[in-house]
Amino acid sequence: MSTALIAAAHPDALVVGIDQSAHRLAKHQAIGAQNYLLLRAEAEPFWSCLIDAGLTLHSHWLLYPNPWPKASQIKRRVHGHGAFPMLSRLGGALEMRTNWGIFATEFSQAAALIGINGQTESFIPDSPMTLFERKYGDRGHTLQRFRGKCVI
Repeated sequence: MSTALIAAAHPDALVVGIDQSAHRLAKHQAIGAQNYLLLRAEAEPFWSCLIDAGLTLHSHWLLYPNPWPKASQIKRRVHGHGAFPMLSRLGGALEMRTNWGIFATEFSQAAALIGINGQTESFIPDSPMTLFERKYGDRGHTLQRFRGKCVI
């Protein structure tokens, strides 16, 4: 859903949507834009491939990554993963959205450590970008987003 919406908003860009779940990808319904593709992959190895190819990004979205809420799971969180510093090498604008306040705070602090400056804020979307965003909004969760800029 988010990939198609981003592609429609940026018709001159190639938008690549990545998800590990074949089940979620199979639910995709095309909504008109033709400038995107969907990949079943893990984000971190994909980031490595982009860097190895010398590619940079205009924009990058991390939408509702698994928060792995237990303290023992920090290395499974995107900002606790060993590949996290690669994000700063990809360049461009970065936006991460979550319904976990502590996750957003941790993400912002970790991003600053790798040279991505930005801000975390609560927000209410005009229109949900993902089914998770719709679900959490409908349930009354406070939604958070980090917006920053990668400086290469």
